[in-house]
Amino acid sequence: MGIYLDNAATSYPKPKVVANAVYDFMINNGTSSGRGSYQKAMESDFLVYNARKEIASLFNFDDPKRVIFTSNVTESLNLAIRGILKEGDHVVTSSLEHNAVWRCLKTLEKERKISITKIDATKEGHTNIEEINKSIRDNTALIIFTHASNVLGTIQPIKEIGRIARIRKIPFLVDAAQTAGVLPIDVKEDNIDLLAFTGHKSLLGPMGTGGLLINCEYNIEPLKSGGTGGDSAYEYQPDYYPNKLETGTLNVGGIAGLLESVKYIKSEGIDKIHKKETEITKYALEKLRFVKNMEIYGPKKSDDILGVISFNIKGMRAEDVAYVLDSKYDIMVRAGLHCAPSAHDLIGTKDIGTLRVGIGYFNEKEDIDKLVYALNKIQK
Repeated sequence: MGIYLDNAATSYPKPKVVANAVYDFMINNGTSSGRGSYQKAMESDFLVYNARKEIASLFNFDDPKRVIFTSNVTESLNLAIRGILKEGDHVVTSSLEHNAVWRCLKTLEKERKISITKIDATKEGHTNIEEINKSIRDNTALIIFTHASNVLGTIQPIKEIGRIARIRKIPFLVDAAQTAGVLPIDVKEDNIDLLAFTGHKSLLGPMGTGGLLINCEYNIEPLKSGGTGGDSAYEYQPDYYPNKLETGTLNVGGIAGLLESVKYIKSEGIDKIHKKETEITKYALEKLRFVKNMEIYGPKKSDDILGVISFNIKGMRAEDVAYVLDSKYDIMVRAGLHCAPSAHDLIGTKDIGTLRVGIGYFNEKEDIDKLVYALNKIQK
């Protein structure tokens, strides 16, 4: 299957239990959740509830009804951001955000006249949390931070940021796209009010799955209105969770796969997964130094980052290197801005982009050896 090093975009391969669960549901059930009282529909309901419960447990949360299913982390973030921010509100965010956050905020800047404070970070992606405290205003209605950069891999101090948000009584939204499933996340200990996650990255689940975990009492207006399976005579969107924020037919087949991926992660253990990925990341940082004309961006300590390493080969376009790696060596990496231009502003690569290695649980050190070999051969 070649060497897959784009796990920051989507994890591959998936555990077999994930594919089997999706297949089994499609073949042997296939019914909608919350839309019928016959046996198969009840089984579908039970499956979705179990998925909520397992996800809540993974993040040390005890209210499955407040695990809202979405199609991906982008929808989860839009749901939270658009559901909270009102005309003239102020929001504090990082310099590392993915366009799932940044484009949503910039759109609301036009639509609702919100104001945005972007907290500066170092070239390594480290944030000074004191700057967050100084940036809060009387009309600050939301603080949004990525848990880890998808360009530099830098892990952000979310617990400390969340503590500031709690003291100032401001909702704190965390984008866990890169971290859910590979870093321990405890919404209580980490002071997280809203956790946005996706199924298809480190949670090892199917595409088209994600969610928003609501650990707060802040009012969130629905992003969509429509059928919820219950209260059908009521002309407005229900005001209780999960129905308030879940509209239309759920992706139950995908949720079946996500349920099994979360069980798989729990059986393997987050610490074990994180330890292996950190070891391979450390190995990659050491070995990539032996590549000619190599420029690595971000922290050089594996403990400071997830399995994300961005780099360039001096004198070569990132897209050209990625093409040769794929076509000649069957090695898959990503080239470009990775949908996070703000992070590229920090490191001065907005005009050229970078190559990005995304290390996953199923990668091995041999994959890195082959990458290093190929990167040196390309330059001859």
